Amino acid sequence: MPLDATASGLFPIAPTPFTPDGAIDHGSVETLIGRYLAAGATGVTVLGIMGEAPKLEPEEALALTARFIKGFGALPVIVGVSAPGFAAMRALARTVTERGAAGVMIAPPPALRTDDQITGYYRQAVEAIGSDIPFVIQDYPLTLSVQMTPKVIRQIVEENPSCVMLKHEDWPGLEKISALRGFQEEGTMRPISILTGNGGLFLDFEMERGADGAMTGYAFPEMLGDVVRLQREGRREEAHDLFDAHLPLLRYEQQQGVGLAVRKYVLMRRGFIASDAQRKPAPALSVAARAEVDYLLARLARQDERARL
Repeated sequence: MPLDATASGLFPIAPTPFTPDGAIDHGSVETLIGRYLAAGATGVTVLGIMGEAPKLEPEEALALTARFIKGFGALPVIVGVSAPGFAAMRALARTVTERGAAGVMIAPPPALRTDDQITGYYRQAVEAIGSDIPFVIQDYPLTLSVQMTPKVIRQIVEENPSCVMLKHEDWPGLEKISALRGFQEEGTMRPISILTGNGGLFLDFEMERGADGAMTGYAFPEMLGDVVRLQREGRREEAHDLFDAHLPLLRYEQQQGVGLAVRKYVLMRRGFIASDAQRKPAPALSVAARAEVDYLLARLARQDERARL
């Protein structure tokens, strides 16, 4: 089924599992899919920034996407198709959609600076991939350096009916969520799904501001799903208590440069993937860093049994 504005819940951003020699670990891909489904995922996103998409050959990217589409069955798979040029974006978007992807995610290139440049880029991107493919705006200024105001996002949504979701990763960004939901309430923007990223670092309050769920890759996807569920059920204190227990590890994983290395190390320790290898070029965790992560896991296990390894 195509992605639509009602999408909600937990959409993990899937890392790409590699063997120590740099090959895709297909066995770990299957394990990862199973663990995500067991964690309550309502969809998944592949070929994102944390999926090391630029390091994959085109055939590898398509094969990886196909495995997730098959493994997730009727649940939606979103595919990152951001590319320097529209030809590559169109080819990937059309191919993955034909193979069963529910939608695609498009990030703005870092060179965009003005509001007109940003809105014009998304108009051209839709012209390139086709207005029949649902797409997600990726708003991640900390990495992409493109600043989108709520009014710019509203303009993109209103000009492009195929836009059905915002991946919200601004920081600070709580007021942006409130502004967008305010536009919807006053009738100046049609409803869209808002899923949030940043490793889940602000998920506790993002849900209270109107987010529909999480689209990120923290190494405990079960916690993300639980926080989303508890907030929806009105169990605010329980949601915050669980979130607070994970916050030290969340913070550690959000370090620039080594965040993916931390995430993959924890996923390996938890049995989601067999190796924490990344494709080169990539930073590695030092012995001291691994010891710090192990310490944080041990402390977390006092509050959450799922961290007991």
